[in-house]
Amino acid sequence: METVDIIDENNHVLNQLAKDEAHVQGLLHRCIIAEVIAKSGEWLLVKQASDRQDAHTYVSPVGGHIQANESEISALKREAQEELGLTEFMYKRIGSAIFNRRVKNRQENHYFILYEIYTEAEPILNHESVGFKRFTVLEMRALLKSQPQLFGDAYHFVVKSFYSRLLL
Repeated sequence: METVDIIDENNHVLNQLAKDEAHVQGLLHRCIIAEVIAKSGEWLLVKQASDRQDAHTYVSPVGGHIQANESEISALKREAQEELGLTEFMYKRIGSAIFNRRVKNRQENHYFILYEIYTEAEPILNHESVGFKRFTVLEMRALLKSQPQLFGDAYHFVVKSFYSRLLL
């Protein structure tokens, strides 16, 4: 059973609860999210497996719950290793925003903490993803306009909240 910190809108811990129960009750809790960017400027996105929240769409390649009492950096490194096989990388904190939605019969009320990861490493995907693609900023900008359905709702939220330049 995975336990998460239940927080308020200012990221202050109120109590701890099982992750599943936090979703049942729609309580706010932290998630680490990371965009992976190569020196060339290409962004790596993963295509989600059919049992995931944003099935069959491209999403941020690193994303997961921060466990109770876990630091942001520990969660970032754990999730990057679990989801992409990354163990060595540079990173930068970008910001945070609340993403609240109803999906898969549960209320996901997530406090997204966004990082950028800089690496040239080839990803090793886990069961959560069925593929990946590298996008230039121009490709992503064009596809977000012409084929927005290629990207998951969570990714649209990240773009709107942190990368509005991709919507120009």
